[in-house]
Amino acid sequence: MAASAPGAGPAEGAGDSPLSGLPGDGTRGGRGGLDVIRWLGRAGAIIPLGALIFIVIVLLVEAIPAFRYNGLSFFSKSVYTPGGGGYNSVIVHTGGAAHQSGASFGFFSSIIGTLITTLIAVLVGVPLSIGAALAIVERLPKRLAAGVGVFLELLAGIPSVVIGLWGVVTFGPFLARDIVPFVSRNLPDVPVLNYFKGPINGLGQSMLASGLILAIMIIPIVASTARDLIRQVPILPREGAVALGMSDAQCAMRVTLPWIRTGLIGAIVLGIGRALGETIAVAMVSGNNIAGLPSNIYGTMTTIAATLVNNLDSALSDGSHFTVRTLAELALVLVVITLAVNVAARMLVRRTSGAALPIGPGL
Repeated sequence: MAASAPGAGPAEGAGDSPLSGLPGDGTRGGRGGLDVIRWLGRAGAIIPLGALIFIVIVLLVEAIPAFRYNGLSFFSKSVYTPGGGGYNSVIVHTGGAAHQSGASFGFFSSIIGTLITTLIAVLVGVPLSIGAALAIVERLPKRLAAGVGVFLELLAGIPSVVIGLWGVVTFGPFLARDIVPFVSRNLPDVPVLNYFKGPINGLGQSMLASGLILAIMIIPIVASTARDLIRQVPILPREGAVALGMSDAQCAMRVTLPWIRTGLIGAIVLGIGRALGETIAVAMVSGNNIAGLPSNIYGTMTTIAATLVNNLDSALSDGSHFTVRTLAELALVLVVITLAVNVAARMLVRRTSGAALPIGPGL
């Protein structure tokens, strides 16, 4: 009687992995490949965190002498005096910090200017971005929407220096010649509105121009992200809202935008990060006035990033190296502001993502 072939039948290979034969199967070589991928993923997650920690530590170490010497007046006054005799002043020591004699620094105007221009950019840019995204997805024909989307993405790729040059050569003078005089002339004489009345220099360099330039720069980021998010909203909830009698605007406010609110907050945070850190364009249109805050929205000013780029070159001439340390302290303040915005946004996302349904009373 012939013996049956060993291992024959359906039981053969019953315990094998369904991925057997693939590079990631249970063999020693496959397991080694998976370990490599796993470690690469961990390294990819750790490197950005390590880079951030390294940057903060370097700035902190560099800025410690400036913290000791400048004190809280760094945040309460607006002055930039490397030394009583310029960068050739006598080097003295105060509290363990070497600095030029008569050195005095305070960047209250730069910090507030950063916050105000970012606020202008958000107030102008975010509604325009959301409106543009809604129009592209729900109103425009597909071919036209595709073309507008391409131009929107191209706008995000324009270098900052080009936008800044356009702001100085075209946009700023347009504001100074046609917009600001009309607004100042026709606003009612109410004390609270005096902040929006006043002269502006011929190039239009001002807080208003800086905020509007930043708004133009964040629109592609927020709009393109919002467009992709809106496209992911299911059609049935929107059609149901319209069938219940909601207008298109009500449907957008009560269904579409609440449905994507978590991603939309992330897009807005990306725009805020761009506005906070923008350097060259703002440096060209702000007027670089570090002496104090303007009396109206049309006055010259500066931001933290613009102050850094405008003064770093001359700061390197300081033999005591203290001016560079002071700029490191200012850069650390900008990092703290940016991190605070991101932490606040993450907390807001956690609160909004805990809702039971994506449909609500609106934003």
